[in-house]
Amino acid sequence: MKLYTKTGDGGSTGLYGADRVSKAHVRVEAYGTVDELNSAVGLARALGAGPLDADLEYLQNALFDLGADLATRQESPYGKKLSRIDAQDVAHLEAMIDRYQEDAPPFTGFVHPGGTPAAAALHVARTVARRAEREVIRLAHEEEIGGHVQVYLNRVSDLLFVMARAANQSAGVGEHAWMVKGRR
Repeated sequence: MKLYTKTGDGGSTGLYGADRVSKAHVRVEAYGTVDELNSAVGLARALGAGPLDADLEYLQNALFDLGADLATRQESPYGKKLSRIDAQDVAHLEAMIDRYQEDAPPFTGFVHPGGTPAAAALHVARTVARRAEREVIRLAHEEEIGGHVQVYLNRVSDLLFVMARAANQSAGVGEHAWMVKGRR
């Protein structure tokens, strides 16, 4: 099987379920941004996420599930063949957030994204997650989506924030707080 099919050469792509839409369709933007998010998480892992690696691998697999969910219209018969993002998925992320938060230094406000290379990559992934969430909201204004997708992405960005803090803490790298203008 060849990697290239040439079916997208005209600017369209196939959703799961055989519907073809423009590559600029809001649904494609949403799952494409989730794919970008997954790549950003992979970069953080490649940069040496250490004790976070197993949880980041879990997240990458979950992001593939999320992308498949978004690539399949709710009414598609193919939707019955995949696992949609649900309340249990959200609860799992919340448990992970709580676990990392317990070990983190007290949160006192905004911190500059950065620190170790892995932590900086996690901050980039966090901002991509926020963009994916905005794309999903845009999609939800046009088409039906799963009821937990938007909430899930909101939790993903929270998880990535606390994981970036954990990566810095485990490496002994301190955080730099945002200094409000006039207090510098």
